[in-house]
Order: sequence, then structure tokens, then C-alpha cells
Amino acid sequence: MNRKSLTAKTIRSTVLSSVALGLVAMIIGLGFYGYTLVHQYITRAFETAKLASVSAQRGADSVALSKEIMRIYRSLSEEERNRVGTEEYRQHFSALESVSKKGGAYDVLVHMLRTFVNEVDYVYLGMYDRDTQALVYIVDSDEEEPLFPGEWESVTKQGMEKFLNWNGEGMLYDIDNTQKYGWMCTAGFPIRDEAGEVCEFLLVDVSINSVIRNMLKYALQIGVGLALATALIALLASRRIKKAVVRPIDAIADAAVTYVRDKRSGSDCQDHFSGLNIHTGDELQNLSQVMADMERDLAEHEQQLTRIAAEKERIGTELSLATQIQAAMLPHIFPPFPDRTDFDVYASMDPAKEVGGDFYDYFLVDDDHLGLLIADVSGKGVPAALFMMASKIILQSVAMLGKSPGEILTKTNEAICSNNEAQMFVTVWLGILELSTGKLTCANAGHEYPVLKRKDGGFALYKDRHGFVLGGMDGIVYKEYEIQLEPGDKLFVYTDGVPEATNLEQALFGTERMLSALNACPDAATPQDVLEQVRRAVDDFVRGAEQFDDLTMLCLEYKGPQPKEGDAI
Repeated sequence: MNRKSLTAKTIRSTVLSSVALGLVAMIIGLGFYGYTLVHQYITRAFETAKLASVSAQRGADSVALSKEIMRIYRSLSEEERNRVGTEEYRQHFSALESVSKKGGAYDVLVHMLRTFVNEVDYVYLGMYDRDTQALVYIVDSDEEEPLFPGEWESVTKQGMEKFLNWNGEGMLYDIDNTQKYGWMCTAGFPIRDEAGEVCEFLLVDVSINSVIRNMLKYALQIGVGLALATALIALLASRRIKKAVVRPIDAIADAAVTYVRDKRSGSDCQDHFSGLNIHTGDELQNLSQVMADMERDLAEHEQQLTRIAAEKERIGTELSLATQIQAAMLPHIFPPFPDRTDFDVYASMDPAKEVGGDFYDYFLVDDDHLGLLIADVSGKGVPAALFMMASKIILQSVAMLGKSPGEILTKTNEAICSNNEAQMFVTVWLGILELSTGKLTCANAGHEYPVLKRKDGGFALYKDRHGFVLGGMDGIVYKEYEIQLEPGDKLFVYTDGVPEATNLEQALFGTERMLSALNACPDAATPQDVLEQVRRAVDDFVRGAEQFDDLTMLCLEYKGPQPKEGDAI
């Protein structure tokens, strides 16, 4: 089955190659043949027109005849010209003495032009009229269906301008596919009056149809020869291919089948390909040797794959465990403080890989102070996750000592810089909210701008003062600032994975789209509703594109001081 398939493909390829080569040769030959014949026809027509123009000027006053006919033609209305071919139309020109008189200029020119018809198909005098884009016949030498003086036919503007604008260089001709005569070559030579103005053209038509017929005959002869040559080449090639290619390939295929069967049965035999007797001296012999080497290498590789599969399974298990550990380190129970009515907070973190470098946190420093934290570690994967855990522990530990945000970042930066051989860093936004007053004290270590929404307004960026990233440089003192929150205000903080989310066209989600998504939330939306709305907007934008960065968000709603015991509700 394989042998027949390969042989058929070989014959088909040989036939197609031979046919393609033959067609190219035939097209080139037809091109040269057609060009030569057409050039001969053009030369013959132009030389005839040139010679006949001299005779027309010497044999009779063709210039006066042409001027008189064109004068009458141009004096006719469009309606009168459209009656061309009728007896009524011809009467406009039959009154001319040079036309009606036997032996007149018209009669002399007709007999003179007919002497040139032996070499060409048609010889006639005519003049192009630009206004009506027509060829007006002056004298027609055709004996069977002569055109009367003044009769006309429409012509293409390109062909007309070619004749009227001829500068005397080269040969004047135009080739066109006419509806009545087929392919025709019209050559011409202008006849001028004493002032040098072109009054008429001596025109000669030569049919190109004979060239086309000869080319078809030539193509038929070449096609028959090509078919015979192709059949012979295909027969010889198929015999050669069977011996030099098909049989060695069959041997290699049989060895491969035996190899697979023995592998499935658990046999340790390793000489399936080394026992082949292929000595073609080409790539097939090299293939049999390569297959023999491959058979030996596969046995070793299978052992390595077994070890690698076990190692990958172990790593996958450890990564899964690391993901669970990281998720457990972040607050994930909502609502986090069910008994608190003075605020509501919600956060989420979606890592780009199994584990991420973003993290968030919120915690009560004491009964009246709520710590809020969001951060983004440089890098991704396991290294970022380890650095994230260490940074989170340090930040929370320092914050629980009752330090201000600026002091917390300063102390944390000192701790990280003291042992940061990996040269990693982390951006952090940190805020501590005094719940009884709504005063939010913040510090920013190179993180994104927070977004603030007043109760009666929309979400807008709060362009705070940035410090340097944590872990980037030792000895930095971080500044802090205050925001006064009123009941109903919301705060939204995020990592760069939100504005830098990328779709399939490599466009970024951007800060403006993020603000639009935030402001699409109703005023009564909870922090959870806000985060879900932003996440839906990001998902609709990326449309299935791969997530390249961790996507972390946190939203706080300040509801006002919590009533104390004994206060009226």
C-alpha cells in the first residue's frame, strides 16, 4: 500500500514538473513567436499607410475633400449624426461634386487605394473628431461593404489621442479587439495641409486573428510533444524510484513496525535498524544509520524520562502546596470583621503563575486603627512569592508596633536592604485609618496612585507623593500624608496588573478604562461589587489573552464611627 502510494506520488510529481517546465517553455516560445508575427504585421501596415499617403496626396486633392466632409459632419446636430447609415444621412454629403462626380477626387482615391489592398485587409482615409470621439470616414476602398463619405463610428479616446498626438517618431498604430472584425491592428500616417495641420489619416487595418490561429496551432504541436515526453520520463523515473527509494523506505518502515510491536510486548531487542542492509550511498543509507542510533538513544532516554516525570510530579505537588500556603497567608474570609459597622473591606489577588508576587493585607492595629496594605514584588513565580511572604511578615510586624505609615516603610526598607542578595524590591502603598475620625494616614513606596471616591462624587486618582521602592536603597526616610474620609467615601488600591492587562492586539487596559469601570458601579455598590465590576471589565477587554502579571485589588468603604455601647441607634 505504501509502495503504491509513494510510486503514485513520484509519478505525479514527475508529470507535474515536466508539464510545468513544458508549459513555461511553450509560453516563452509562444510569446516570441507571437511578438515576431505581430511586429511583422505592424511594420507591413505602417509602411503601406506611409506609401499610400504619398499616393493619396499626389493622385487627388484628398486634403480639400477631407476638409469639406469634416465641415459638413461638424455642422450636423447630434440627432442628425445619429442617423448614420441611412439614406437621409448620406444626402448631406452626396451633394459634394468631388463625391458625386464620376472621375472626381473621391472616385480617383477609391481606385488608387484599392491597389494597396493586396498586402493588407483594409485601406481607407479617415479623420478623428475629438468633440464626438468618432472616426469619420473620408474614402473607403472596401469593395464589398464600403462606407460612404461622412459615415462614422465611435472609437476609444486612448486610440484617438494616440493618432492625433503622434510626434512622428516610431510607427503609428493601435491594436484593439473589435466586435465586428476581432483583433485588428490599425496603422496610420497623417496627411497635412499646406499650413501643417493634420487634415486626415491614411489608415490601414490588418487582422491579427491569423496570428492567434497560428499560435494555437503551435501550442497544439508543443502540447502533443510535451505529453509524449512526460509519459516517457514518468516511466523511467518510476522504475528508478522504486529501486533506489521505495524499497529502502519499505525496509525502514517494516523495521519501525517491528520495533513498535516489540516495545509494546516489553522486548528489550535493540537491533531492529542496525540489521538493515541498506547501501544506497545517499540520504536513505544515512537515515537507516540514524534510526539505528536513535534506537539505542531511546532506550537511554526512556530511563531519563521516567526520572524526569517523577521529578515534575514532585515539583507540581510542591507548587500546588505553595499556592495553598500563599493563599492562606492572605486574608480571605469576608466579611473580615462581621461585628464592625464602621467600615467594609474586600480584596482579591489572581496570580499570573501558580504563585505570585502581589499581596494585600488589612488588620486592626487596635480597636480604633485599621491597617490597609497592597504591594507588588518585582518578578514573578516562586522567587517573587518567597520575597512577598518575607516582606508581608516584616510590614505587618512593624505595623503592629503602633508605628506611623512612614516609619513602617522606613523600618521595613532597612530590614529588607540588610539582607537582599537577590536585589529584589517591592512597591507598597500603606494606610492606617483612624476609624473614629476617618483620618487616613498614608505612605507610598513607588506604588500605583490610589483611587478615591467621595460619597457624592465619582472615582478619581489621588496623585499622592511617591517614595522609592522598598529594598532598592538603604537609608531612605519615607514621607506620609493624610486623607480625611467622610462616611460613604470609598478607597480603591490596586497593582499594575490592572492597568497593564493586555489584550490579543497588545493594547493595554489602561487607567482610563479602570476609572470608567469603577464609575460604572452604582453608589450603593459594596467593595466586593466594585472589585467584581473591575474584574469583569478587565476580562471583557483581554478576551482570553494570557495573563502576564498578577492582578490584585483592595477596596474600602468608610461608613463612619461605630456606635459605642449605650449610644442611641
